[in-house]
Amino acid sequence: MAKFLHILAITGGVVGGLIVATVVFAFVFLKAWKPFGGKASRADKQNYAERAANFDGKHFHNENDFSVMSMEKNPAPDPLTFSKKEPRPDFEFPTKQPDFMANPEERTPVDAFSFTWFGHSSLLLQMHGMNILIDPVFSEVISPVSFVGSKRFSHPPVTVDQLPEIDLLILSHDHYDHLDYNVICDIDAKVKHYVVPLGVENHLKRWNVAASKITNMAWWEETNINGLMIACTPAQHFSGRHLTDNMATLWCSWVFKDEYHQIFESGDSGYSTHWQNIHDKYGDFDFVMMECGQYDVQWPKVHSFPEQSVEAVKILGAKRALPIHWGAIILSRHGWDDSVERFLLAAEKEGITVLTPYIGETARLETPTLFMERWWRREAVSLLR
Repeated sequence: MAKFLHILAITGGVVGGLIVATVVFAFVFLKAWKPFGGKASRADKQNYAERAANFDGKHFHNENDFSVMSMEKNPAPDPLTFSKKEPRPDFEFPTKQPDFMANPEERTPVDAFSFTWFGHSSLLLQMHGMNILIDPVFSEVISPVSFVGSKRFSHPPVTVDQLPEIDLLILSHDHYDHLDYNVICDIDAKVKHYVVPLGVENHLKRWNVAASKITNMAWWEETNINGLMIACTPAQHFSGRHLTDNMATLWCSWVFKDEYHQIFESGDSGYSTHWQNIHDKYGDFDFVMMECGQYDVQWPKVHSFPEQSVEAVKILGAKRALPIHWGAIILSRHGWDDSVERFLLAAEKEGITVLTPYIGETARLETPTLFMERWWRREAVSLLR
């Protein structure tokens, strides 16, 4: 008996030691691994509290009741899902070369607007004579480490090195499918200025971005850069890059306005009252880039279902829209084309023109019909021949 207790004590000591070692390793890893980003100082938090009504001193909050996961134990299936396809397509998405590849130093006229979609929510806007890069994610794996995570199934036709000089790099929040550590490190030398929601600046500064290049913003704040008004507007979502920083940084949508155009980019957002609040303040938009994918009945408040996304476009007073947050990364269980097809069906009923350019294709608002080919259908059908 005594021998058994002695062995048990030794075994318990070993297990206890392993647990302690694991905890210590996890703590050191969280502190040392740069892709996790930085954190706010006490002075930062005081500043956030003065500027943001939705910051309680530690965490940011949404305007309305919110939970990441559904409170229902067994929520009913999404009744509008009609695609029976797998989340990952079984063919390579076609791409096109963006216009800037022909002459990377050429600038669009100040009164023109064009955009290039790189899949998911990565966009290059050319507006007010500036190159504006939004949520650039080019890494193959969406994760803080390269060997675990969601692997993208479509690929931009250009590399970070081939992008033009970036006047503004805009981030909507700090999730890995919107804030790519590798991209920031690789592109910083050609970025003139960053505009980010509160708290995200600490990630950038940890990654050696100069503080003088960063403007951080609370909801409803506005800034003017070279004659372009940029407004940080609400979204219904959450943030975090590791286990202990949930909602420590802000998430948002964006308004871009000059004397020629008023453009909206949704970031990630569930459907809520903020769409109407944004329209009440800014009026109708010329063009909306609206998230439409990665929804699930398990997290109904985190992402909008496609029909809700179209309703948001309608509330924002836009007649033209681009569905984003699809076509590259698997974060949900719905069929790979379910989001865009449902978005198109709902938009047709509302009389909204939906642009669906190829990944990498530069599109222009003055000729929308040139960018309305539903290319994924043709590619999918060709496989059956």
